[in-house]
Amino acid sequence: MKLKGKVAVITGAGRGIGKGIALAFAKEGANLVLNYLNQTRNEIESLTNELRKFGVNVITREGNVADESFVKNLIDETIERFNRIDILVNNAGILTQSLIQNMTVEMWDKMIEVNLKSVFLMTRYVVPHMINQESGRIINMASQLGQKGGIELSHYAAAKAGVIGFTKSIALELGKYGITANCIAPGPIETDMIANINEDWKKWKKDQLAIPRFGFVEEVVPTAVLLASEPDGNIYTGQTLGPNCGDVML
Repeated sequence: MKLKGKVAVITGAGRGIGKGIALAFAKEGANLVLNYLNQTRNEIESLTNELRKFGVNVITREGNVADESFVKNLIDETIERFNRIDILVNNAGILTQSLIQNMTVEMWDKMIEVNLKSVFLMTRYVVPHMINQESGRIINMASQLGQKGGIELSHYAAAKAGVIGFTKSIALELGKYGITANCIAPGPIETDMIANINEDWKKWKKDQLAIPRFGFVEEVVPTAVLLASEPDGNIYTGQTLGPNCGDVML
């Protein structure tokens, strides 16, 4: 198992890509600290039971990772329980749509808070522990729209572009401590988040893709396992990997 005994903190782990990464990490033997928001107790208990079948320890905590006090308490609790953090996956995020002339300041601020500020806060409180142990893997969920932009998605694209720039910067700062930092920038993936987008946009988007369909969670999560693993991910840092059906080609 590639992650046996490692400790991974994953935000937004209750559904979609975050849930998929949690399952993949558990299969590889990682102990898990999972953050979620707005899932039912039954949903989280079902996920926890499924993960524990792999013989790993699982902690779940509901809360807003854009709230500094919650983040600090989450990381403190993780260190108290496991005495280390090997992997951080910043996955929590939201998606809304608006033309720029109709976008409210509240909509803009919420997007930046959830999709960018939370990445800073989680990283800020995890990094000192990774520095102390002289190792760590930081994996930030970006988006191909952070690379190319998107109609009605200027706030989302700005936040995700910020995640990419932030990740490159911390990769430069932290490499000397044995810490890597990378982004995964998926294209549209069949999740609850994409389900809320109108059908006309989905058809239009699929027609643009080199592989003319949306991806599935199980097609994204192997990238996270790669970046978290040794020796597989050892020399990836500052990179943005794009499972995106050819929407962005670099």
